[in-house]
Amino acid sequence: QVQLVESGGGLVQPGGSLRLSCVVSGSIFRVYAMGWYRQAPGKQRELVASITSGGNTNYADPVKGRFTISRDNGKNTVTLQMNSLRLEDTAVYYCNAVADTSWVRRGDYWGQGTQVTVSS
Repeated sequence: QVQLVESGGGLVQPGGSLRLSCVVSGSIFRVYAMGWYRQAPGKQRELVASITSGGNTNYADPVKGRFTISRDNGKNTVTLQMNSLRLEDTAVYYCNAVADTSWVRRGDYWGQGTQVTVSS
């Protein structure tokens, strides 16, 4: 069984910063790509940022230059530093990991989501 536990969401004013963290645990042999997605009310879930095990990163255009994704392979954690937050960044943010377990190769796993609200 694989668990992804997110933390760090909350309420922030426009222009502020938040830091999201996600810890992946369970019967994991290897973690491949890790990432953050978000889903705003009435919209589809969308990729925010991803990072490979080698450290290559990919960002959605709306967050480029404002968000930074990083990971600690030894601790199976992924972090999203969000700066210069905007009203349109309000959403539930989900952690994602692709991992090998005892039963599944390259399985796709999700956290429960953490709310980020940007409001004045």
